[in-house]
Amino acid sequence: MAYRFDTDLEFLSKISSEDLDGLVTTLTHDKDGSTRLTEELTGAVEYKRHHPDHAKYWELVAAEVQSYGANTFATILRGGKGVLYKEVLTDVCDKLKVNYNGDSDVELIEQNLMMKIIQDSVEKMTDEEVREMAQEAGVVNYQSLTKDAAIAAFIAVFRAGGFKSFQILVIVVNAVLKALIGRGLGFAAAGMMNRTAAILVGPVGWVITGLWTAFDLASPAYRVTIPAVIQIIVLRQKQLVDSKANQA
Repeated sequence: MAYRFDTDLEFLSKISSEDLDGLVTTLTHDKDGSTRLTEELTGAVEYKRHHPDHAKYWELVAAEVQSYGANTFATILRGGKGVLYKEVLTDVCDKLKVNYNGDSDVELIEQNLMMKIIQDSVEKMTDEEVREMAQEAGVVNYQSLTKDAAIAAFIAVFRAGGFKSFQILVIVVNAVLKALIGRGLGFAAAGMMNRTAAILVGPVGWVITGLWTAFDLASPAYRVTIPAVIQIIVLRQKQLVDSKANQA
């Protein structure tokens, strides 16, 4: 397993070990907690020497992501290196039927993926639940909005970026990951898990679980790449939000 220099994964070098923990666990362990048969990370010398200080071997974490997105025989031909992250991302988008432009930057493709996930999740909520989410997102006149209008406004807030957008991302992704891998994000981001998060623990959380249970039947690679890509998206956005906060 070797890391291919990847401009879209270099940001992982700035992520703390604590925040990397969820991604590392997803790459190395199944939903039941057993070690994945196809993972290579835990066998690496750097992992054994420094675990759980993931930041010291972030390149191996990135290499594991690249490896899961690659065909095994093709990986051998590339000298043990996997594919670039963009290929992993677009493969996940194809699997989830996300509309995207392959020529777009990775961050825009990631945004399209998350908007699809958020929209699929929110559409299953009741009108009242959608309005409550819209209220927490700071949508103006949320009480008078129809469900479709509230969803549109909700997505617009997410697309605009910033802290509210990240808050929405954390809340929804936390619920989706619990459905996919049996655990939420590695970091709690306590200030973001406000009362809206409670909506996704009850009936809506069950709906989201139903939406994603089908992927338990998907190939082993997708059981890794889908939650891994989702976590990479959150880590990238967290790094951007933290960077802006430090500059303020």
